[in-house]
Amino acid sequence: MMFTATRQGEMPYYTFSRFNVTGMVTHGFTTRYGGVSRKPYDTLNMAFHVGDEPQRVLANRSLACERLGIEQESLVAGRQVHGDRVAVVTAVDRGRGAFEEEAALPETDALITNVSGLTLAGFFADCAPLLILDPVRRVAALAHAGRRGTALRIGQKTVQQMRMSFGTDPRDCLAGVAPSIGPCCYEVDDRVVDDFKKTFSNWRMLVAGTATGKWRLDLWEANRRVLLDAGLRPENIAVAGLCTACHSDVFFSYRAHNGVTGRMAAFLMLRE
Repeated sequence: MMFTATRQGEMPYYTFSRFNVTGMVTHGFTTRYGGVSRKPYDTLNMAFHVGDEPQRVLANRSLACERLGIEQESLVAGRQVHGDRVAVVTAVDRGRGAFEEEAALPETDALITNVSGLTLAGFFADCAPLLILDPVRRVAALAHAGRRGTALRIGQKTVQQMRMSFGTDPRDCLAGVAPSIGPCCYEVDDRVVDDFKKTFSNWRMLVAGTATGKWRLDLWEANRRVLLDAGLRPENIAVAGLCTACHSDVFFSYRAHNGVTGRMAAFLMLRE
């Protein structure tokens, strides 16, 4: 299995097998189970910005960090705005966004680091989490790729920044697309498809028309192609293939819960 669940205890989380076998990283993608938040954020909401009680978010993050074996103060997060800004994270950024939203890196949707012990963190409820690891140069990256970020090709820009900052060869990289809304459930209008027409020459491979005149958009395949265009080998890209809307009993889904819901977290840390 490319993407597997760890189910011991009351807080399951998912990992990518190819990342695990390197022995270089601690990582995980949470579900909605195992926390202390009340409805409609029940129970493991990991984000401050959705309207949940801050003390419950802090408690949830503490529980998740303990579960994964990482320090909460090691988290670094960006204030996600569905853009394409990529930030290189250093030791001075340790703790930014860990305990309050205002301290997160401003207007940042992708994070890169070569610093061991820093935990890159992103928060998701339908948007695609992209985890990238260069096991040769020891560089880790985490990107938030919703429809806007995907149309802006944030995954490719992240890999390009890894190359510029650390000499990464994309052919060495491993990547994973964690659970997000699938082509089964992601219905969009012409305006969204127009954005993809501008940046994807093969945009017709990413959409399917519906009986209502709208489109089903495949964020999974779009991001896979973005990573291929960045130079990654196809065999090094794993797509979880789990739709957050179909499985809204397991995952938070913005679409399935009409915009009022919590967020899962993706964590990625280079080990010492």
